Amino acid sequence: MLQVWGRRSAFNVQKVMWLVGELGLQHEHIPAGGSFGIRDTPEFLRMNPHGRIPVVKDGEVIVWESHAILRYLAATYGGHSLWNQDPAVRSETDRWMDWAQCSLQTAFIDGVFWGGYRTPPHLQDVERLEADIRRCGQLFSVLNGVLADKAFLTGDTLTLADIAAGTNLYRYFELDIQRPSLPNVERWYSYLKERPAYQEHVMIPFSELQGRQAF
Repeated sequence: MLQVWGRRSAFNVQKVMWLVGELGLQHEHIPAGGSFGIRDTPEFLRMNPHGRIPVVKDGEVIVWESHAILRYLAATYGGHSLWNQDPAVRSETDRWMDWAQCSLQTAFIDGVFWGGYRTPPHLQDVERLEADIRRCGQLFSVLNGVLADKAFLTGDTLTLADIAAGTNLYRYFELDIQRPSLPNVERWYSYLKERPAYQEHVMIPFSELQGRQAF
């Protein structure tokens, strides 16, 4: 059985668990990281020498790094719809996945969410936080334009691109921050919220993280 290590409130774990849910995979979830510990044990470090979550073990196969896990699961269990086998078609999904991780997640999770929500007010760099909020608005505005004529990022069906980028939406729209008008992103978000796997694995209250820089 597929085993997944990580805590449910961890952003990168949520991406993996959402895909596991979409694929309907039987799995064992092993809480790790945060107050659960485990990441610094010899057993865990043998799986991932960086001591980070998520990690999956599928038989004898061990995969770490969230987007590597997404690609592995989609290629192994997802047929062609989530991650197309045609290199040219697949490259569009890969581009959005890389952009989501390197640009959107950096600005929102590493910037706004950590710099604002997870940092106590007296420790916040307000000027930097405001700049990150504006940057997020710009990035989500790019998505708003892309989604003007399509339901999902690469067309009419869900792909790994939507999982990589769409995991940000629940926290982005739940935070009390300034956002630009994003009707197409909001429509896309409404589609994602209808999916049981998104509801179960992404729409998880995160109040335990407020003002908490470490466990």
